[in-house]
Amino acid sequence: MAISTAAAKAKGRNLQKKVRDAVLAAHPSLTEDDVRSCPMGSNGEDIQLSTAAKAAFPFSVECKARAKIALVYDALGQARSQNDLTPLAVIKADRKDALVVLTLEDFMRLLK
Repeated sequence: MAISTAAAKAKGRNLQKKVRDAVLAAHPSLTEDDVRSCPMGSNGEDIQLSTAAKAAFPFSVECKARAKIALVYDALGQARSQNDLTPLAVIKADRKDALVVLTLEDFMRLLK
């Protein structure tokens, strides 16, 4: 069954807020004016950063909350089950660059 447009936008909005909150928690000197979650449907990055925020967190963030990416979680779970090291999955589609996947919490912890 397909998810409604409103529900899909709410999932995306909640993910953007989680990322914004994680960046702010990792960088106490930044304020909500420095790290903003953009409205759904607006052009540009999902998380807008001030100059100060870009210096502290030099990443361009695009958020996707979709069921179709479940296999990424399988790969991350397999990495987690191997030992006590930080789990990391490397994924790659045909004719695309390889991507590194970490949980948001592990990524923010590694940045500190």
